[in-house]
Amino acid sequence: MPGQRSAVVVTHRKLATTGTEVKEVVEQLRDNGFDVSIVDNLEAPPFAVSEVQEFDPETEIVVVLGGDGTILRAAELVKGTDVPIVGINMGHVGFLAEFESFQTRDAIAKIAARDYTIDERVIAWVDVWLPGADEPLHEWALNDVTLERADRGKMVELSISVDDVEMSSFGCDGVIVSTPTGSTAYAFSAGGPIIWPNVDALQLVPLAAHALFARPLVIGSKSTFTLGISEDSASEGWICCDGRRQRAVPRGSRIIVKQSPNSLRLARLMGVPFTSRLVSKFDLPVQGWRESNKNRGADVHDGGTAGRANGKM
Repeated sequence: MPGQRSAVVVTHRKLATTGTEVKEVVEQLRDNGFDVSIVDNLEAPPFAVSEVQEFDPETEIVVVLGGDGTILRAAELVKGTDVPIVGINMGHVGFLAEFESFQTRDAIAKIAARDYTIDERVIAWVDVWLPGADEPLHEWALNDVTLERADRGKMVELSISVDDVEMSSFGCDGVIVSTPTGSTAYAFSAGGPIIWPNVDALQLVPLAAHALFARPLVIGSKSTFTLGISEDSASEGWICCDGRRQRAVPRGSRIIVKQSPNSLRLARLMGVPFTSRLVSKFDLPVQGWRESNKNRGADVHDGGTAGRANGKM
């Protein structure tokens, strides 16, 4: 049909087959004039293997029903296109999601009216140079790249360079290289800082490093991390991008991580600042303990005064 609007709904198979939410969203999209297809295969593609697009790059929008993991799956589909993603959280934290499950009707109304802005998110570009290789393996990540020990009982010996200048080397459980989007995920759990998504940067967070200097590092958009696995490392390495695409990495390998010239487009329907999202999703204690104690003391004092006054009446 000429001028037909198209949308792709990405979800996981269990939700698509057992819940009513997917059916309701698809019906609402169709009622608003969209031709809708569903992708419910969340299986990760092999490491460094480009996946054939499962949808037309002329698709207007991808609607994700699930948690952050489902959004990362959707990112694999739209990579290399300008198609935006909007997430409706059906999981737990759902940090990347724009709406919660009870807000689907409002979300679809805004999508139909094209009432949204586009949030460009940094993507990390990854080159994996295996020993003796003439060409690197190419990968990417929206959230993070982890290089960890392959042997759970041993450490992996890594060297860390920034812009080809060696900075440190240590035995460790591994390191995380995170984008600003991924700074609220694994990197945050490992003690890294939260980076606002409009900052062009990458961070590196060591995991249980046996070293005196093993602090998180943040580099700018023109800089590059190089991670080397020592030839005499007790363990080989294991690399994983976005918790999905992964493989073993032998001793003597080098992993280069830098900011990609491309970005991923997230549709923002509510205009809520990242700071508000941070406070809400993490349920941050906006009021400090000192102020809380002071207010509690005032409440006790006021209550006591009132009691004494009532006793005199």
